[in-house]
Amino acid sequence: MPATATHKFITFIGFVSILHAAYSAVQHRSYLRIVEGEFTTLPVDILIQGIVSLFIVMYGVLFIAGDFKEIRAVVDLECKTWESTRNLPSFQIFHHRGKSLSRNYAALY
Repeated sequence: MPATATHKFITFIGFVSILHAAYSAVQHRSYLRIVEGEFTTLPVDILIQGIVSLFIVMYGVLFIAGDFKEIRAVVDLECKTWESTRNLPSFQIFHHRGKSLSRNYAALY
């Protein structure tokens, strides 16, 4: 399933929500410093927002990243023949200066 604008928007909203949860945690810590309170844990609403945002981002990234590939390389290579596997056309050079060493070479100058 290709990534759509909806998946990208969901991921963006998840990132914004994670940043908001982080900002809320910082605000909570600064509030406790002002009132000289002891920090024990974050409020439940910030924890829930952070965890839900994390799952939203993971959901969006799964669709944006594309299809998973098999870890084993054999799965991709078992349908190819040996000739097509070892075919490296980028290394096949036919016009090189070594041809001038051939007896059949006729210079065009």
